[in-house]
Amino acid sequence: MPRAAVRSTDSGAALAALIASREARVGIVGLGYVGLPLACTFAEGGFPVLGFDADAEKVRALAAGRSYIHHLPAARLAALVPGRDGGPARGELAATADVAQLATCDAVLICVPTPLTAAREPDLSYVVESAEAVARTLRPGQLVVLESTTYPGTTDEVVRPLLEARGFAVGRDVFLAFSPEREDPNNGAFTTRTIPKLVGGTTAACTRLAAALYGAVVERIVPVSSTRVAEAAKILENTYRSVNIALVNELKMLFDRMGIDVWEVVDAAATKPFGFTRFHPGPGLGGHCIPVDPFYLAWKAREHGATTRFIELAGEINTAMPEYVLRKLVEGLNRRGRALRGARILVLGVAYKPDVDDTRESPALFLIDLLTRQGARVRYHDPFVPILGRFRKYAFDLRSVPLSARTLAGSDAVLVVTDHSSFDADFIVRHSRLVVDTRNLTAGVRVGRDRIIRA
Repeated sequence: MPRAAVRSTDSGAALAALIASREARVGIVGLGYVGLPLACTFAEGGFPVLGFDADAEKVRALAAGRSYIHHLPAARLAALVPGRDGGPARGELAATADVAQLATCDAVLICVPTPLTAAREPDLSYVVESAEAVARTLRPGQLVVLESTTYPGTTDEVVRPLLEARGFAVGRDVFLAFSPEREDPNNGAFTTRTIPKLVGGTTAACTRLAAALYGAVVERIVPVSSTRVAEAAKILENTYRSVNIALVNELKMLFDRMGIDVWEVVDAAATKPFGFTRFHPGPGLGGHCIPVDPFYLAWKAREHGATTRFIELAGEINTAMPEYVLRKLVEGLNRRGRALRGARILVLGVAYKPDVDDTRESPALFLIDLLTRQGARVRYHDPFVPILGRFRKYAFDLRSVPLSARTLAGSDAVLVVTDHSSFDADFIVRHSRLVVDTRNLTAGVRVGRDRIIRA
């Protein structure tokens, strides 16, 4: 059935038929670490995919078949990009910055950031702007799915009114659901296709259509009773990790005072085959989800007159970890008669996790800013992040320096923030005056251990 001929009375059946035949055009709003892998997965599943992003450079890169995400190979993109003008055919991926083309999509999946404000309150501006753009071109028979992590109620309270203001009834004329992203960059064991997909619709019809769409390209779909349940499940996943990381971070600081190696303790506890989940301490939380999402729930709880003490306490502990690392660095410099002001500090790793180019909420950014404000002379090395420029919170003008014996020896201290697999711990320790290790990278080093401080 031609899209222009779809009537509100048969919009659900028409959309279901388009999904079943893989003729439904899938629009992805936001082509970052979540949206781009999702777009590739739908195109590989035989759907025509049109990606939307305000960043013109990303659009140009995709048109040329170039990947701007390290763990997503250019060869994968090149196989999907048609290399010609016009919209995508089945199994193809095209990109545009023209949001008016949202009207040509049968399903629109919103994958935009949900950061915090300076006051640590939810910033839904990207979600609102995206939903408003969708609403301007909304037509009967379209499915809209929010994937951005947010507090329970966002889909119904923020997105739905914007769509219904156009005069359409959600669940009859158009369809709305929430399906949280579960992307884990560079995870070799799980991909967008193999990670189970939660789907919660505003109505039962919305759930069925969203489940049918994702079920065409994802191995396992987990329908839930509502958008709020799906939103809450995602918040629970990340809060669980935040609280447990805070616990092991607090124990790290305690065990350090007691002269106990927290990493050995974690290794020992992890031998228990039940009742224990391994979490690692670190210099702070990174990535878009764990440092941010629990605060969305804490903020929403206040609307209901409730307090979230575990979340708040975990946040306090995790956000204080860079300060703890700084203290350990200062202690190490003091032992060598060196002040922090004027000291040459080499930061190893600025991505938030190993072997990715993702710097979102990385504790390295906070540490570099903190060290610079304390008067240190900071350089960094990261094989995946060649340039540190402007971020939401920080403005740097730094380039990655070579990881050479000369670079190491010319530094008063080397601060290991991210344990990339390419880092040779023995080489680093052998050529450094002082190594402050926040990731247990140097655990196996035998020579020069007097130059290592665990932080």
